Amino acid sequence: MHSNRREFSTIARLAAPVVATQLGTMMLGVVDNVMLGNLSVEALNASSLGRLWVMGTWLFGMGLVFGIDPFVSQAHGAGDGKAAGLALQRGLLVGLLASVPIGLLWVFTEEALVLFGQDPLLAREAERYALVQLPGLPFLLCFHALRQYLQGRGIVRPAMWVAILANGLNYGLNWLLIFGNLGFPKLGVMGAGIATAVTQVAMFGLLVLLVVQFRLAEGAWTPWGRESWAPRGLWRVAAVGAPVAFQIGLEMWAFQIVTLWAGRLGAPELAAHTIVLNLASVSFMIPLGISIGTSTRVGNLLGAGEPREAQHASFVAFAMGAGAMALCALVFLLGRNTLPLLYVGGTADNSEVLALAARVLPIAAAFQLFDGLQVVGSGILRGMGRTLPGALINLVGYYVLALPFAAWLSFSLDQGLTGLWWGLSLGLSTIALALVGWVAVRGPGTVQQRIQG
Repeated sequence: MHSNRREFSTIARLAAPVVATQLGTMMLGVVDNVMLGNLSVEALNASSLGRLWVMGTWLFGMGLVFGIDPFVSQAHGAGDGKAAGLALQRGLLVGLLASVPIGLLWVFTEEALVLFGQDPLLAREAERYALVQLPGLPFLLCFHALRQYLQGRGIVRPAMWVAILANGLNYGLNWLLIFGNLGFPKLGVMGAGIATAVTQVAMFGLLVLLVVQFRLAEGAWTPWGRESWAPRGLWRVAAVGAPVAFQIGLEMWAFQIVTLWAGRLGAPELAAHTIVLNLASVSFMIPLGISIGTSTRVGNLLGAGEPREAQHASFVAFAMGAGAMALCALVFLLGRNTLPLLYVGGTADNSEVLALAARVLPIAAAFQLFDGLQVVGSGILRGMGRTLPGALINLVGYYVLALPFAAWLSFSLDQGLTGLWWGLSLGLSTIALALVGWVAVRGPGTVQQRIQG
């Protein structure tokens, strides 16, 4: 019992600021959706489609950057500051390299969305939303590399404060550029994209400033040199990060494909789906923060040569993720008629959107528990440096089970939007149970030695 409390306290101390950071980062998109939804449903749908393509591509880059997680956390646990510093340098380089092909994909946002059957006018506006964010892309990926480096060493508050300040900046810029206040041009969806790009640049700059000002890299840094750029070192980070990118991409694109299908059902369905998915994404930030804290804790313990303690910490984290999401599920159930009002007004024109969202929210509540388990399981695998099993489990759960079942329910049985969400629920529950089983059998307790950079 004492060890359970100790692990709960340790993981909570790591996770709480990370949850705040994740919520703060997520709120950037929520604020965009709320403000654009109050402009018009068309603006909300255009930004939703643009964000679909933007997030569905840059998350591959973020996954690659996450490849530094086990190197940093295990090096910190072993007291190897040079290895931690090298991991950061390689993460920054991987992020910069990844931003090039991702940026090229953003140039073809309109063509991709039209290919997926979306309204050409919405697709054109979505591309404008994506293109103005190009300058912020490399800064966003480098921000994630620096954040993961700090979190792997148990330094979690600086990124939290950056995320909080970023929300204030994003809101102010949205107010000026979406609605054209104080003499600024009224840019609508494109204004939200510009605000996002400026905010991303500011986030990286501020986090660098905090690291330098407070000497946060002290004891875990090495000068840039040939070893930083060595292809072998970059490849090792990419080799760990690629399955993470693949896993994140599989999960994200399962939801993105469902969003595209919702767009084919009609404008009210797409708006309602966007609202529910946005709410589910907000709640997801809580177990994601626990997952990142768990990844750090597991990696630190493995680096210190304590695999049994790492295994114990993993199951404490599973309980924390499931408990947090059970509370979120209750909020979704009780607030199914009021939460959607945050996004669109309660007018007669929006009545169909509100009714659809209220119908889908209980289904989203049903899979909250499994969402908490699966994301914590992924964090455990990252801390171990064994990221491939999670990717394979996601592949089967989403693309063999969830999407075919969702399509069958929605289009063959005419279940519409609710059919799409029941399909997602099937996939998510399967993935969660498989990850818990994998950790039980092949988890941190079976690791013999630390991963080498």
